[in-house]
Amino acid sequence: MPDLPELRTVPSVDIARYMGTWYEIARLPMRHEPEDGTDVSATYTLEADGSVEVRNRMRRNGEVEEAVGQATAVDGTGSKLEVSFLPEGLRWIPFTRGDYWIIALDPAYSIALVGSPDRKYLWLLAREPALDEVTRNHYCAIARQQGFDLGPLIHTPHTGQPTA
Repeated sequence: MPDLPELRTVPSVDIARYMGTWYEIARLPMRHEPEDGTDVSATYTLEADGSVEVRNRMRRNGEVEEAVGQATAVDGTGSKLEVSFLPEGLRWIPFTRGDYWIIALDPAYSIALVGSPDRKYLWLLAREPALDEVTRNHYCAIARQQGFDLGPLIHTPHTGQPTA
């Protein structure tokens, strides 16, 4: 893989406004999330210590599956987070944390593009389970400009049976 410039994030994120439920519109494949998962959602809750509870849900084979993790800010901007889905007692191990960098966010906090600096992980999220094609294409173009290969992009199906 050629050397890529550092992934650019949004200048700042109001973490309190970012909280709540987001629906996965599209993602790059990853081993933690089966390709046959539908109705993927993430609900973020601000904790008293400033960390964020991450509650990911998806429907698979008719059942709702859930993973609960914790995110912490890497710096004061709020646009770079590290997330761990390990049991609480193991979260201190440094290599068990994944990068969650917010690289695009609309002013209304209703659409977010999130990726990892190595360009292996990417999520397009929205506050509603559907996003029009023009808007989806706009955010995909931002991802491409930042060096993401969208060839294997998965468009997440939403069946009308929300998991959030």
